[in-house]
Amino acid sequence: MQIFSLYSIFIFLVAIAGFYCIIITFNLVRALIGIEILVKAATLLIIIAGYVTNNIALAQALVITLIVIEVVLMVVAGGLVLWIFRHNETIDARKLNLLKG
Repeated sequence: MQIFSLYSIFIFLVAIAGFYCIIITFNLVRALIGIEILVKAATLLIIIAGYVTNNIALAQALVITLIVIEVVLMVVAGGLVLWIFRHNETIDARKLNLLKG
């Protein structure tokens, strides 16, 4: 149980860094990096929970599924950011409210 408390502090700090990265910036690429950091914190939490409950196989299966979903999400989001940059010449989220349509 001591390992869970030690890692939970680290996971909490990583999650705070991810939230900070998403909330503070207006750059869409930095927001994607913040989402990636949050997913890594969730992955670490699943691994530690599986270790503590002795369900390591279940935790590994969940983490592999999460990694696959994360890759698909990042590819689609990266494509959207690239499309936004090509059409607007900026990736600043504050300037996206000027779009027509």
